[in-house]
Amino acid sequence: MTGHSYIVYGPLLTGATTIMFEGVPTWPDAGRFWDVVDKYKVTHFYTAPTAIRALVAQGNQWVTKHDLTSLKVLGTVGEPINEEAWRWYHDLIGKGKCPIVDTWWQTETGGIMITPLAGITPTKPSLATLPLPGIQPILVDPEGKELKGNAVEGILCIKFPWPGMLRTTYGDHQRCFQTYFSAFPGLYLTGDGAKRDEEGYYRIIGRIDDVINVSGHRIGTAEVEDAINQHPKVIESAVVGYPHEIKGSGIYAYVICEDLSDNEMNTIEHEIRETVNKFIGAIAKPDKIQIVHGLPKTRSGKIMRRILRKIGEGDATNLGDTSTLLDPGVVDEIIDGAKVAVKR
Repeated sequence: MTGHSYIVYGPLLTGATTIMFEGVPTWPDAGRFWDVVDKYKVTHFYTAPTAIRALVAQGNQWVTKHDLTSLKVLGTVGEPINEEAWRWYHDLIGKGKCPIVDTWWQTETGGIMITPLAGITPTKPSLATLPLPGIQPILVDPEGKELKGNAVEGILCIKFPWPGMLRTTYGDHQRCFQTYFSAFPGLYLTGDGAKRDEEGYYRIIGRIDDVINVSGHRIGTAEVEDAINQHPKVIESAVVGYPHEIKGSGIYAYVICEDLSDNEMNTIEHEIRETVNKFIGAIAKPDKIQIVHGLPKTRSGKIMRRILRKIGEGDATNLGDTSTLLDPGVVDEIIDGAKVAVKR
C-alpha cells in the first residue's frame, strides 16, 4: 500500500513529484535522509517511527548541517510513534512548524483511516487523533460490547463499510471472513487495541495479540515500550510476553541503549524499571531486560516480534522464515544474549 498507493499513484494523481529513498538511512552517514531533503527541496516527508528512533540515537549534528526549510508536512506510518521520537521529529526536523501526520491504517483498509489533517487537526504526541470523514471507529470489550464515551480503552473495530475496504482474500474467502468479520458480527476487527482520550482522540496501543496478561491485568506492549523509551539512555525497545510461573505472563524487554559505562551497565536495568513504574505503574515493570545492539527488523523497518517472543519463551529452534530480515545476524546475537540474561 505505501509503496504503490502513497508513493506512486497518489502523488501522480495530484501532480506531485515523488522522491523515493531505498536503502539504509544511516549510510553512508546518518544525515542521508536530510541530505536528500536539502538537495531536492522535499516538502512532505513520510517515514516509519523505527527509522526516526534510529536517527535520534545518531545525534543532532547529522540534522543541523542541512537546510530543511522546504519541509511543510511530516508523516509517520507502520506503527505507533513514541512520544520522545515524536518530539524530536517535530522540534528538530520540523522546527516546530510542520504538522506531524501520524497515520493509522492497514493494507486491508485500502487507505488511511485515522489521522490528523495537516494544519487543521490539533496534534498530540503519539496520538493518531481522529478518523477521516465517513470512517466510524468504535472500541469494544472482549465480548464485543461497545465502550461509549471518552477516556476508554478497548479493541478497535470499524462500525460501517467504507470505500476501499477489503472484500475477500484471493483464493480463501472463508479465511477473510473468519479473520476480520466473525469475532464481532457486523463489525470489522482491526486486530489493534486503542485508547480514546478525554477529547475523543485515538491512540493505537498495538496488536491485541501483543497485549500481555500479567496477573489478570491487560498491558499493551506499545505502552510499556513508550515508557521504557522515556529513559534518556534508551534508543529503542521491543516488549513481548513470556510464560511466567506466578503471573501467567511476564514482560520481557529487549532494549537498545546508547554507549553505557560499566557503572551505567550495572544500574540501567533498575533505572528502566523505575522509569516504567513512573509512567505506568509497578504492574508493568519488565521481569526480564536484555540489552541488545539491534532488533530483528524487516527491510521496511518493522520489528519481527514473533522472533522475539520465541526467544523470550526459550524456544530459539523454530523461529520461522527469517528471509525478510534486514540483518539476520542480529537474531543470533539476541539468542546468545538471552542465555546470559536468563542466567543472571
